[in-house]
Amino acid sequence: MTLSSTELRARAQAASAHLPGLILSAERLAAMVAPGAHGLRRAGPGEDFWQYRPATAGDTARSIDWRRSARSDSEFVRDREAQTAQTIALWVSGGKGMGYAGAKDRPSKGTRAQLLALALGMVLLRGGERVALLGQQARSGRAQIGRLAEGLAGQALAEGDEDAPSPEVLRPNQRLVVLSDFLTDPAWIEALLERAAAMGVHGVLLQVLDPDEENFPWSGAVRFRSLSGALRHDSRDAAGLRDAYLARLADRRDWLRIRAEGAGWHFGQHRTDHPSAHALNWLFQVLEG
Repeated sequence: MTLSSTELRARAQAASAHLPGLILSAERLAAMVAPGAHGLRRAGPGEDFWQYRPATAGDTARSIDWRRSARSDSEFVRDREAQTAQTIALWVSGGKGMGYAGAKDRPSKGTRAQLLALALGMVLLRGGERVALLGQQARSGRAQIGRLAEGLAGQALAEGDEDAPSPEVLRPNQRLVVLSDFLTDPAWIEALLERAAAMGVHGVLLQVLDPDEENFPWSGAVRFRSLSGALRHDSRDAAGLRDAYLARLADRRDWLRIRAEGAGWHFGQHRTDHPSAHALNWLFQVLEG
């Protein structure tokens, strides 16, 4: 679809109006969750001490910390923390369904996902990592926060329900954080994880749902339709669909978890009526590990 200059200008103005609030909310969230974060901890050729670990068959005598080993019956190696910045890419689904909010006092799934992505980016940048939206150039430094915020705030929902990141823009050994409701055809997830595994890319899948999508509170005669209007279903007894729906949702989550773990990734869940801080803290912890 080609947008007119008037439509493009209107979208740009709407994004710029949303930008200050998004940045302020993300800064508050990032400061609350991980005020002392210093990057993703990992062993490497740095100078700062990280941890002691039991010696393994591949460790040389020179790498053994004999003073620490003398206090026990085992030999220990003193690991240092890597100082080389890592590259983390962020992707937030723009599928039409991400605009859903089951109540006026709850954010849409897309709004919550954008907030989490930006706050996570802030925490990672504060730790010296290189961060970008998927497909863009990763940079470090505070100026990158503005670029992330502009990219997220300017993201318009797609015309249809489907949206997927292109596996072609993955880069070797980066980390990828994918935020979506994962309610549409999941074939793209298998393709993404397969290519990621071949390139040494690890990451996180975070499913963001509205509580109505988890609890299925409807009963009586209900007309269901996707936000794009492409899918419709009329039911005279919505409550009778609840068990089948919840079983399908559980199956989808099991499928996502199994595929993620098989590729060396993590899978998590977040509801828009739950504190953002819990999801952000989990995201940072699994990336740190």
